[in-house]
Amino acid sequence: MLALTQHTTKILSEVGFLLIVFAGVWLVASEIPSLKLHKTRVIVAGVALALAGILLIVATHWGRLG
Repeated sequence: MLALTQHTTKILSEVGFLLIVFAGVWLVASEIPSLKLHKTRVIVAGVALALAGILLIVATHWGRLG
């Protein structure tokens, strides 16, 4: 079983915030007309935001964040 120490919780939250930054950049890239695959980029950004949300919920609820 995974032990949520303070260090593990910090890493989970950092990865969650990094995914949020990645999703923001990916959404901006999806709006550039010269790049292809607009819908695919939006889907990838949405999945990244969903994963970030899950990681942050786990870090705040079961971890020792906050």
